[in-house]
This record gives sequence, C-alpha cells and structure tokens, in this order.
Amino acid sequence: MVLTNPWLAGPSPTKRLDRERLEERIVNLLSSQNMCVLATAGPDGPLATPVRYFHLDFTVVFTAVGTSPKMRNIRADPRVSIGVFAPLVGQASSRGAQLFGAARILEPGDADFDRYWSVVRWQSDHVERSRSLDEPPVGPLGVVPAERIVYTEHWLRREGYAPRQFWRNTRPGSHAMQED
Repeated sequence: MVLTNPWLAGPSPTKRLDRERLEERIVNLLSSQNMCVLATAGPDGPLATPVRYFHLDFTVVFTAVGTSPKMRNIRADPRVSIGVFAPLVGQASSRGAQLFGAARILEPGDADFDRYWSVVRWQSDHVERSRSLDEPPVGPLGVVPAERIVYTEHWLRREGYAPRQFWRNTRPGSHAMQED
C-alpha cells in the first residue's frame, strides 16, 4: 500500500518546539480562523457554543447578548475552554488548539473594554443588517486570556516534533512561557 504521508506512520515524535515557534503557530491559527467552540458550565451541565471570535495575542474576544446562556454561565463560573480548529481534510492537516482560562465579561465603560473592543470587527454585521456604521453596537464583551493552550498540528511530525505541544502563561499579564 502506498502511503501519501509516510511520516504519519509509526510512533509520534516527542520533541518540543521552542516557545517562539510555538507561539507563532498558535497566533497563526488564531489569526486564520474566526469560529471557535466555547465550553462553559451551567446549572444544566456543560454548554458548548459555536462563537465567532477575535483575538489579541493569546486572548480570545467575543460578543454576545448579556442574557445568553453562555454569558449567564460565565457569570456563575468563569472557567471556560475554547476549541479552535482549521478545516480537516486528512490527518496531515489536523490543526487546532484548546485554550483554557477564566472569562471576564466587560461592559462599555469598564477598564480594558475599549482595548478589547478595538479588535472586534462589527462593521460587516451592521452592513448585513442594514444598520448605520455611524452607530456601533453597545453591549458586553467576553474576554478570555489563555492560561494554558494545548496546540495540535500533525504536520509538525514531518520535522520530528510532537504533534501535541503545550503552552502555559505562567505570569498573568506578562508574555507567556511554554510548559515542559
């Protein structure tokens, strides 16, 4: 049998990327996608919601109605997990990340609201809904600074690296460090 990608066969390598290369790959994934699955915990159990997102470095930002189930869940328990993934056409293209962190809900006027609002691209929604671009929406933002990320990319095997890499922000508010 002919193998299209023979480097996928056999045991996975265990070598780790250096922090700079791993961070570059994570930011590339976050920049090249715009949908994620946000997992929250609520009174009826887990809730996994597809959400359009934006990002600022390793912080995921999303908009939502303040009374939505995901926002209610975050207010009760800010621990969340976010799955971001690229389209899959085969094992060689498998690429995604699981981000873990504590979500914050920011309202207009809150500290940091304007900083995170600047990455939200609301204009296309307004055009689609025939709303004026002179009147930006107002409402809460969900902000999730990643505390840790599990990054998966099977293409890394070609270069002898483990397909699953681990990143951790060991000092909140500072540049992140890779987990060993």
